Amino acid sequence: MLVQRHPYITFEISCDWLVGDYTSQYLNLKKMTQPQHFHSVSIIIIIILFLSCTSFTPISSHQQQQHDQITATMEQFSGYSIHEPPHSLEPISLSSLSLDAQALHNQFDELAAFSDSPAPSVTRVLYTEKDVLARRYVKNLMGIAGLSVREDAIGNIFGRWDGDGPELAAVATGSHIDAIPYSGKYDGVVGVLGAIEAIHVLKRSGFKPRRPLEVILFTSEEPTRFGMSCLGSRLLAGSENLANALKTTTDSKNISFLDAARSAGYAKDDDISSVFLKKGAYSAFVELHIEQGPILEDEGISVGIVTAIAAPASLKVEFEGNGGHAGAVLMPNRNDAGLAAAELALAVEKHVLESGSIDTVGTVGILELHPGAINSIPSKSHIEIDTRDIDEERRNHVIEKIHQSAIKITKTRGVKLSKFSIVNQDPPALSSEAVINAVETATRELNLTSKLMISRAYHDSLFMARLSPMGMIFIPCYKGYSHKPEEFASVEDIANGVKVLALTLAKLSLQ
Repeated sequence: MLVQRHPYITFEISCDWLVGDYTSQYLNLKKMTQPQHFHSVSIIIIIILFLSCTSFTPISSHQQQQHDQITATMEQFSGYSIHEPPHSLEPISLSSLSLDAQALHNQFDELAAFSDSPAPSVTRVLYTEKDVLARRYVKNLMGIAGLSVREDAIGNIFGRWDGDGPELAAVATGSHIDAIPYSGKYDGVVGVLGAIEAIHVLKRSGFKPRRPLEVILFTSEEPTRFGMSCLGSRLLAGSENLANALKTTTDSKNISFLDAARSAGYAKDDDISSVFLKKGAYSAFVELHIEQGPILEDEGISVGIVTAIAAPASLKVEFEGNGGHAGAVLMPNRNDAGLAAAELALAVEKHVLESGSIDTVGTVGILELHPGAINSIPSKSHIEIDTRDIDEERRNHVIEKIHQSAIKITKTRGVKLSKFSIVNQDPPALSSEAVINAVETATRELNLTSKLMISRAYHDSLFMARLSPMGMIFIPCYKGYSHKPEEFASVEDIANGVKVLALTLAKLSLQ
């Protein structure tokens, strides 16, 4: 019987081998297995034992005794129970929240190896070979955790643990694993690997949920390849405009979204509306994430409890001028598209600061010039702007000011405004009172310090809030670094976050 469940281990095992001298063989396997993978291998063997050595025909008392001895031995070595514990509405004993921090730490390193850039950076772009391999790795981890795994038409991955009421709306958690070029290994990943470990924590504690628990790996939270962030969660929330736009969307190499999805094994047909979920599909959604800012670390606080997520908007602007030779065209006669873009970039900063709120931010992340030669006056420029605020009206006012500045620049510089498009203009999202209370209670019971705070970065939670009550758990990260190789979260902080998440999921699942 061939077994291939662990991401890095393939081996062959037989029932006769197991029911023979099982103790010595098991000890030998323990010696041969790398320590960080041993618990995963143990789970596999337990499942094999349970399936191979359980019969549907009557067994003798001697056989039953032998079976019980095998079961006890395997549970002793692995630390896991073969049998599902009975459901209980009693609170979880905090002393029973056992977390395998070292195994989780190893998983971060293993997942980071699926990258198109050298360590310590991580580059993992939607539907590339490394993205597909990373997805397979996570699906294997879900299977090892005893979750039933499914995928939708665009590659959102779901790992489900059914509770006593499988017909009830599930409590969901999760995040993303795609990574912008040359970024770090914790953004999003904490919320995926941490969620799977939270399931392990609950199972080790003997907890059985009432509502199902579901771990979600969202497709393409980052906008790297197709210019739109949170593709997976936007589509789950039922964005018909996005579903239609993706039918004609291409990347920088002119590969269509649908062709890229098919190359990764998804989008069997052009209709991706099957991804849509109805409002109320989940009873709650909770996302664990690094803060991506310095506040928690600076204040020495263990957990951030998010009350709201800022509303993002993305703009694409293009100017056209006459161009010409850098030496021959005199300054008074120029219509420089590059300087028009530079002036607009400064206008973005000006209008954001004029808002009077520290919560208003604006960034010019892309500025491209054509033809891109040192001795040629730019005849075309392309600029992409990101602006965010927790106040939607205030953010929209900044966008209108940016638009007016672009129009003014065309008159003063003699250039043409060939494009001013708002790619997305999303509303902010407020966290659910019930989810906030559950996270606060969990944090307090674990004797961890916490702080109510706003997320100025947007996440898949922003769009999951359109389907269900939503909340987020932040943990500190080194100097607030994110989207760069220096991004880091300590084992202790991740462990705290996982325990808070596990306890929060338990509380919400019993409601």
